[in-house]
Parts: sequence; structure tokens; C-alpha cells
Amino acid sequence: MSGKVEEIKAVPTNIISGFLGVGKTSAILKMLNSKPATERWAVLVNEFGEIGVDGSLFSGQHSQEQGVFIREVPGGCMCCAAGLPMQIALNQLLVRSKPDRLLIEPTGLGHPVEVLEVLTSDIYKQIICLQKTLTLVDARKLRDSKYTQHQTFNQQIAIADIVIGNKQDLYQSGDKDALVSYVEQVNRSDVPVAFAEYGEIDIGMLAGNSMFEEKASHGHQHSMQRERVLASEKELPEEGFIKAANQGEGYQSVGWRFSANKVFDRNKLLVLLNGLSVERMKGVFITQEGVFGYNLTADALTEFELDECAESRIEVISQVLDESFELQLTGCILG
Repeated sequence: MSGKVEEIKAVPTNIISGFLGVGKTSAILKMLNSKPATERWAVLVNEFGEIGVDGSLFSGQHSQEQGVFIREVPGGCMCCAAGLPMQIALNQLLVRSKPDRLLIEPTGLGHPVEVLEVLTSDIYKQIICLQKTLTLVDARKLRDSKYTQHQTFNQQIAIADIVIGNKQDLYQSGDKDALVSYVEQVNRSDVPVAFAEYGEIDIGMLAGNSMFEEKASHGHQHSMQRERVLASEKELPEEGFIKAANQGEGYQSVGWRFSANKVFDRNKLLVLLNGLSVERMKGVFITQEGVFGYNLTADALTEFELDECAESRIEVISQVLDESFELQLTGCILG
């Protein structure tokens, strides 16, 4: 470990966990809006797919000049499967940002206990001060065995210091009580359950020590794969776009990067993305009307304007993917 990293001491650090589409990224973006103006916050965001979209979504709305520093780890669970190991990305982010707070968003299909084990290891004992782990849950999903029988969904709840029932405005009668009961079964009866709409979470919830070291053992050994170049880092070929796929935990992802000179028709893009039937979609696109970010969950497609992005990117996660989507996507390019 670099001497520069060792000079950084006891950075308050939070894990923001939760399954696909629950609103983790939106919640973190809103936390950043509430960040004290004098503080520097760092965000380490992990993505299931290889393309890497979240970094552009964050950077397009928050800048280093505002005291926000972003680092992306695409390609699967940041501890084990990612080509760029978590420790390297984390060390570089800490040295660059020297943050007053660090937020870590594991992929919705990753195992957060492994991230927590890294953060509480001897390597980071003096550098990281592990504070509350917040797990976002959509209580409506408790009616679907696809979630309640998924190991990752349950592990995310099991390691939480606070469970946030997000999207409460969409709940039916009984959903809140069902979540409280489920948390008691999976975690502990004394774990607080709060509720939120649109990812609006009081940043005061971040403070306080995590209970993780009392709840979990640290015997897990991480298998670091041989370093490889991910699609997010490769040079774009002559045709101006690149595609990458990944699979695991019962899901598939496919993503594309497009060079900046490929400008998309905003209206065609909206029609295409609105018609998607997938678990998750995130994208940033350069259009003839400006730069826009897109976020699709089971509930709705949201579009928001971004200050900038270097290139267009999209990542789709589903259990079954439509092979014709690439042709429809490239059909939205002007010219």
C-alpha cells in the first residue's frame, strides 16, 4: 500500500446497498446534494456490467469543484470478479480525494459482506472508519420469490445497520409491516427500519459505528482474477462502438459504448427505452438536444439533463435479453 494512502486516517465510510432497481444511485445523488459545502465526499461505485455508466451519471451532476470525487469499478463484484481489484480503485480514490466521507455502492447483484470484510481487514484498519451500512429495499418485492429466495437480496438485508424501505409512495396496505417482519427474520429485531420516497434519505443516518464486526466472521478469501482490460477501458474500434456482456447470479447484462461523434435522436431514444422490458437499464447519451441520463426500473423511465459526458454508454440487465436491441439502438443514431 502506498505511503500516501497510509497518511489518510479514519475516513467515515458507508456502504449503500440494495438489489437491482431499488434506487441506490438516486439516493446517493440526493445525499451528495445535502453534503456540507465545506466537505469533500468520495463515491466508489461498483457495476455488474463491464461498460460502466454510473461514473458518468454521477460526474454529469456533481463535480470535483463541488467537492465530489467519483471512481467506478465495473465488471461484477468489486472484490472478486472485477478486472480492476477494489483495493486499487479504493486507494487511488482516497489519495486523489482525501475525503471527509466515503460512500461505497456495491452492485445490486454483488455480495456486500465481502466488501465489508475488505474494509474491516488489517489493511484498512487505520484508514477506514466503518459507519452505518444502509440497505435499500422495495417492500413490494417481498411478494415475489425471485427476490426472497435470492441469496444476495437476503444478504444485503442481513448486513444492514439500517434498512430503508424505499419507494414507499408505491406501497400497498401491509407492505411496511411486511418489511419490518422480514427484517426481523433475516437480520435482528433491533435493526431500525425507515421509509423513504424517491431516495430522500437524511444524511444524519450515515453517522454511527457499524455493527458488522459483531455480526460476521472474516474468514472469506477473495480470489483475485488475472488483470484484464474491461470494455469500459478499451479503445473504441473504427466503427465507433463496442459491446460487452456479463452474466451471474441468475442475470445477464449487455452494454455498449459509443464514440462522441455518434449523436442520438432524443425522441427515437425515448421511444426505444420506454418500450424496454428489463430488470434494469442505465444510460448516458449525447443527443442533438444535449446530454441526457436515463434510468429505467420496473416502475418508470426517468430522463435528466447532464452537464457533460465524454461518450454515450448504456447497460441493460435482465434475465432474458432481446438480441434485436442492438439494431434498434444503433437505429437511433442520426445520420
